[in-house]
Amino acid sequence: MEHTKAEQAQGLGGRVRTLRIQRGLKQQDLASAEVSTSYISLIESGKRVPSPPVLATIAEKLDTSPDYLLTGVDGRRAEENRLKLAFAEMALRNGDNGEALQSFGELLASRSALDGAMIRRALIGQATALEKTGRLEAALSVLDDLHRDPAIAVGSDEWCRITVALCRCYRNAGDIALSIDIGERAVAQLDGLGLETTMDHIQLGVTLMGSYHARGDLTRAQLLGERLLPAAETQGSHGARGAVYWNAGLVAGSQGRLNEAIALTERALAMMAEGDNARHAAMLRMNYGALLLQLDPPSPERAVELLESAQEVLAEVGSASELSRCELNLANAEKQLGHWDAATAHAERALGLLGSDAQALSARARTYLAEICMLRKAPEEAVQHLHSAARQLRRLPASLDTAHTWRHIGDLWRRHGDSDEALKAYDMALTTAGLARTRAPEAVLTDRR
Repeated sequence: MEHTKAEQAQGLGGRVRTLRIQRGLKQQDLASAEVSTSYISLIESGKRVPSPPVLATIAEKLDTSPDYLLTGVDGRRAEENRLKLAFAEMALRNGDNGEALQSFGELLASRSALDGAMIRRALIGQATALEKTGRLEAALSVLDDLHRDPAIAVGSDEWCRITVALCRCYRNAGDIALSIDIGERAVAQLDGLGLETTMDHIQLGVTLMGSYHARGDLTRAQLLGERLLPAAETQGSHGARGAVYWNAGLVAGSQGRLNEAIALTERALAMMAEGDNARHAAMLRMNYGALLLQLDPPSPERAVELLESAQEVLAEVGSASELSRCELNLANAEKQLGHWDAATAHAERALGLLGSDAQALSARARTYLAEICMLRKAPEEAVQHLHSAARQLRRLPASLDTAHTWRHIGDLWRRHGDSDEALKAYDMALTTAGLARTRAPEAVLTDRR
């Protein structure tokens, strides 16, 4: 404590002396009937900390605030920073991600002028802007540091936002195991607080549900959804209930229960429409369109309507990966309609939106391009795209998405007439889906000797 007081006195004294000189004043100009010139000298040398009334008098003569003399933070500048932070957050909500990223960066470049709460807000905003622009590794670096910050209490709103974002970013970057580990530990920490199921539980649970789904752990995802839904209904939040139905629809779709998936997605969309989250509503329309493409027979015309509606909104407020997913679904819809040029344009736009962090989506985009090339009788280009997609997939950990893409690649190689490449891709699809290779009989005999 004495060390802190000494530091405060030194800092305060230095600021008094600097401002006095800048104002062209002498020590006696700061003196008064209550404060001698020698006392002013002791303040400037860091040997005394004035009482609040004396500090107020000195601040008035120096044309500054007592807070600035004590902390070094100018009240006017602090207010400017608060406004700049608010505008940066507004830009982020409005989809001006580049502008928001620049503003957060400028604020953090002079973080000495920010208090702890403002620094954390700026960092959370910066991470969100980085995620939305597809720079997942940079976003994760910021979020990892925030997640370890002891100033952020478990169960607080800040903690929940950071943990949900961290879980989501690791999932989108392809590290689904770590995403699940973070989500499960966070839910356990909330449970350990002894609270009833809260909105924080639901937000974390929905994100964890998405990670289970991405890993292909559909049973666990379904069980978690069944746990969350009664709590969401009790909370009475349309957004919370919609999010649970949304993920339940994803699980049902992956289990082949398409009619149920569509019903759940329609219900989620109706709930989201009652809120003001345009991004979530757009993503649900995207999911709805994707489900229509899987029906037998599919409904590509209706899917295009939904997907174009989603695309318009996601172009404004969505992340790069969300918009690229929409473009890929549009490519699939246009392909089913026989519109090769439109399908190619959507797949190429998806590829252009993705940075080096989104390898799984890039591989899917190249697979779509390969299929369109085959349909257009351009086999050499198709083969190039297939090899590029395979190289990207081999660098990724196992997930349901990568298994589906490997299966798609295998089907395309078979259509191309290359059985060896098709078998390799099918083998990778099975391995990625969690099915280990069967041991050869000679290996078993060798073990027995």
